[in-house]
Amino acid sequence: MRLPRDIGGQELANLLSQRYGYQVSRQTGGHLRLSSVIKGTEHHITIPKHKPLRVGTLNRIVSDVALRLELEKGAVIKELFGD
Repeated sequence: MRLPRDIGGQELANLLSQRYGYQVSRQTGGHLRLSSVIKGTEHHITIPKHKPLRVGTLNRIVSDVALRLELEKGAVIKELFGD
């Protein structure tokens, strides 16, 4: 499954919040810091508020979330962005 090429940082933060319970813990300049408690440990990710996000940046964020959730990266992409 392909990553979307037109998603912005704020939109990704909203999707992660809705699907996996991440919450914005702070905003510094052009970056959002999201936090979540997954399997008893805190997990933090930083997302730039660019529109659109670079594909490599989006790939790294999705890979990090998938690793923490112990899911396949493709499954996370499908849950976040649909078919």
